[in-house]
Formats: sequence, C-alpha cells, structure tokens
Amino acid sequence: MHPGRIAELLHPFLLSDASLSTAQLEGISTYIDILLRWNARINLTAIRNAEEIVTRHFGESLFAAQHLFPKAVPGAAEAFLRPAERSDGTPSDAVSGGRVTLQGRVKRQEETGASAPTIADVGSGAGFPGIPIKLWAPQAHVTLIESNHKKSTFLREVVRALTLTDIDIKTTRVESTASLPASFDVVSLRAVERFATVLPVAATLVAPGGRLGLLMGASQLPEARAAIPTFAWSSPYPIPLSSSRILVIAQSKRSQPK
Repeated sequence: MHPGRIAELLHPFLLSDASLSTAQLEGISTYIDILLRWNARINLTAIRNAEEIVTRHFGESLFAAQHLFPKAVPGAAEAFLRPAERSDGTPSDAVSGGRVTLQGRVKRQEETGASAPTIADVGSGAGFPGIPIKLWAPQAHVTLIESNHKKSTFLREVVRALTLTDIDIKTTRVESTASLPASFDVVSLRAVERFATVLPVAATLVAPGGRLGLLMGASQLPEARAAIPTFAWSSPYPIPLSSSRILVIAQSKRSQPK
C-alpha cells in the first residue's frame, strides 16, 4: 500500500502537532503487505481490506501511542529502519545492519539521562497495538505476549522485516506471567478474549506508578473499573471515526501494598 495513502488515512488519528516520518509510513506499508499475505493462511484479523486495516488497526493503535507517549519523536524511528551516519558521512558505530545496537542505545540514554520505557502488550495477536507503539516510540522496549504459536511466528516475521530491535515475543498465556514482578511502565490491551479474567492479571504486570492502556468498547468501561478499583482512571478518549470505541488509561499507585 502506498505510504502517501496511508498518511491520508491516518490523519484523523493524529493529534494536532503529530506527524509520521517517511520511514514510519514505509514500515506500516511493509507491515500491511505481510499481514495480508499471512492472513490468507491463518486468521490474524477479520478485516481483509487494506484501507480498513489502516484505520481500524493502525489508526487506533497510534492514537493510543500518542496519548501514552506524547513526547515521542516520530522521526527517531528512522534510526531503526536505516543506518545512521556521523557528521562526516560514515556509518555510526551505534548502528549495525540497520539496527541500533545495545552500545548505541545505552550511549544515547546516558547522553539524555533517560531510560527506555518498558511496555507489555497483552494478547498481541497480529501485533496491535504493541508494534505500532514501538514505531511511534522507538526508544521503548516492547514485550509482545501472545499464546498462539502461529501468531507468534507472524510477529517474529514482522519484527524481522521491519528490522526492529528491543522487542521480545513471549508465546504464553498472560496468566503464566502472573509470577513476574510488576515491572512494566505501560501494559496495553486491545480486543482480548476473556477480558474480565485477563485484565486483573495484566494489572499485576504494571510497575508502581505505571499505566494500563486499554482500547475497548465504551460498554466495557464499568467492568474494567470494577476489576481493578485501586487504579486511578482517566476520562475516556473517544477513538476517531468510531461510535463506540474508546481509549482509557489507568495508573497504578506509586507504591504497592506488601
């Protein structure tokens, strides 16, 4: 799909001062091509039309990404898709084969004094919203949790094709991760099955002061609030071009009871 058309379709989902780089749009185009090809063999999404995939999947995911990471610099994603260069035109030591290396990433973090945020995408399925969040906030370390082996294989193919780094794919049910410490800055959920069961487990993965990003139907909001009453809930953000879909962000307490 042509990147220019993708940009047009995503425009309603971008906040007033947001834009997508050429590299990001090309990455989305590649992602769509892979998704359509794999979707002919395994059921990744019921949506078969490329333009609907852009608006329904990428638009919603990038809308969430902007609210979760409003200070992300979209153009930085280009560093993950093509080699960087020094001022003298030679390739940077921070980049290897089009991918940012650990050495280069740590060096940038030391220079800025910032650590990379950690994200867990629960029930990632075809990669939404986890991979679009990574495209928007390339500095983040993303863990995709998906129990279906075929879907996990698809996710690995997308990550490889987009030459993305700092993405872990865990082929497991989220219930099996409940013993992990609460360590993620952001945990995202979208269109997961067994929502009422999965949500409380996903909440245990959130670090103190971290956030849950929930993409869901407005009718599910009371159930979500009741499932994790100790979190502080934002007002719902209506998803553009949808009559019933919302984004809600819930923040955990700074300290967890012992």
